Amino acid sequence: MSQGLHEDPRTDHELIASLNHSDERAFDVLYYRYRDWVARLAHRFTGNADDALDVMQDTFIYLAGKFPGFELRCAMTSFLYPVVRNLSIAARRRTGRFTDHEAALMELTAHPAPSEAQTRADLVAAMAALSGLHREVLLMRFVDDMSLQEIAEALDVPLGTVKSRLHHAIEALRNDPRAQEFFRP
Repeated sequence: MSQGLHEDPRTDHELIASLNHSDERAFDVLYYRYRDWVARLAHRFTGNADDALDVMQDTFIYLAGKFPGFELRCAMTSFLYPVVRNLSIAARRRTGRFTDHEAALMELTAHPAPSEAQTRADLVAAMAALSGLHREVLLMRFVDDMSLQEIAEALDVPLGTVKSRLHHAIEALRNDPRAQEFFRP
């Protein structure tokens, strides 16, 4: 990859405008800017590295098909999130693989020392006890590092709904004895 792609100062919206005017280099910049994020998200949804790479490829094929004429009306991650999620669901159906989100839950903790293994297992269990909607918002916020507005746009729900789900998820974890270790000052 050329060094210039990482250093391109254009915003996503500027890159989209360039792409709408047939600047193929702009697509390369977007690809390198978001490929790792898309791959991690796809792996979280599919639970399989090969499927995640297929989803990543399909995601960018989908994006490329939007041009010319595409108008980005939100953050790029908000646009890409439902695409990756839907393509991942389709990939899981095709391959018959399903994930229990354990890989994504493991991302919430750093590589633990052996003495931390039980704490990590407790967190995984506490996260698994959350509803799917609460767990998804929590992961989007703290694993994917999406803003509340980006989450609302990606899920196509009101901002207040995102705030409520996140609040309830955090409260559930705070009140779960298995996760209380993470809430101590």
